[in-house]
Amino acid sequence: MKSSITKLKYQKRLSSFFEYIGLPEIIEEQARLFAQMGSQDRNWAFNNILKFIKHESERVNRKEIRLGTLRNYVKSIKLFSEMADLQISWKKITKGLSKEKRYAYDRVPSIDEIIKIMEYPDRRIKAIVLTMASGGIRLGAWDYLKWDNIVPIEKDGELVAAKIIVYYGEEDEYFSFITPEAYRALENWMKYREESGEKITKESWVMRDLRDVSKPRGIGLVTKPQKLAALGLKTLMERAIRAQGLRKKLEDGKRRHPFQANHSYRKWFKTRCEQTPETRSHR
Repeated sequence: MKSSITKLKYQKRLSSFFEYIGLPEIIEEQARLFAQMGSQDRNWAFNNILKFIKHESERVNRKEIRLGTLRNYVKSIKLFSEMADLQISWKKITKGLSKEKRYAYDRVPSIDEIIKIMEYPDRRIKAIVLTMASGGIRLGAWDYLKWDNIVPIEKDGELVAAKIIVYYGEEDEYFSFITPEAYRALENWMKYREESGEKITKESWVMRDLRDVSKPRGIGLVTKPQKLAALGLKTLMERAIRAQGLRKKLEDGKRRHPFQANHSYRKWFKTRCEQTPETRSHR
């Protein structure tokens, strides 16, 4: 798994399963024990998985969790079992699971909400928001994004866009484009870092932490810049939304906020791409 966020979610789901069936210790030890015991007794592994899925299905019926959450548990346990070479009859386990609706009830943020988020007093926010909204990249893409992966495009001497290479060097590498506004925000961020003493190269991570650039410009030398990984970026975005008054405590009975902190920008990108010039001009 490339995304640290996805990896963490899979580990948490696995840990919940291991704890339910009574395996002790930390997740590494739990995983070792389950793989060992499952190899020795296939029925033991099958019955424990079935018992857990039945328990979670009852929670779905009580509307404590969504069907999609249950399916994510199944995916995590199935992947681990396959990697551990455990022979499990997954058709028997998943046969009774109905399909979840393929749409969500959350919306994309409005332009006013996006502007308000970009006003959060952190130098990175504007560049992050504009890049995700105009390029449609996922949160995990930041783990691979270097300055060399963003190439400005000019026409008649004027900046018209920038090409962004996503997941560079990976099997699922692809490219997208971002707006001139997004590129300038990124460029300003990189210039600030350079003026603060950091040596910017083609290999520099586009997003980094702020610990070494807290001093006034030109004071101190940034020798070991730390990449801001997707998990840190996720925390930063959620903090900005709360600080700007756009996310409050959920009301009783609600499990979703109006729009997601990060994936909403990919939905924004998709929505804008599907609009014709005529419909876009009226929104």
